[in-house]
Amino acid sequence: MAKLEILELPDARLRTIARPVEAFDDDLCQLIKDMTETMYHANGIGLAATQVDVHRRLLVLDVSEAQDQPRVYINPRILESEGSETCEEGCLSVPGIYAEVSRAERVRVSAQNPDGSFFEERLDGMHAICLQHEIDHLDGKLFVDYLSPLKRRMVTKKLEKQRKNTSPKATQVML
Repeated sequence: MAKLEILELPDARLRTIARPVEAFDDDLCQLIKDMTETMYHANGIGLAATQVDVHRRLLVLDVSEAQDQPRVYINPRILESEGSETCEEGCLSVPGIYAEVSRAERVRVSAQNPDGSFFEERLDGMHAICLQHEIDHLDGKLFVDYLSPLKRRMVTKKLEKQRKNTSPKATQVML
């Protein structure tokens, strides 16, 4: 398995709208394994294919305490949503930034498994929030898009400052 590079804001590739997955083959299974390993290595709870520069409708997530229950959603679609919940979100593509975002509290989702079979689930809590966050990535949207223009500018400046203060030597140590 390989750890994949996670794109970071302001990379324009994060704004690419993902195309449906059509081939349910060994390459897809390998991508799922690589994305799952990358997510765990980065201490994330979700990762969309768009974040690793693969513009297909695929996401992995694991909101379990022990990080031992990975889930795969291929070509996910939210069929129903209800309620509203505000939660502080972060993102592997927007490192070190957290903000309050309001999302549906419960969702019903349709998706496919790695073998191409369809399934539906009702999700709530963190699972529902994480799924919505990752589907946004597949649609070229980031959680910072929910913020006011002023807060988005502040996030951009903070990211620029972080990048300026990160030396190549420090980057090597973090990996």
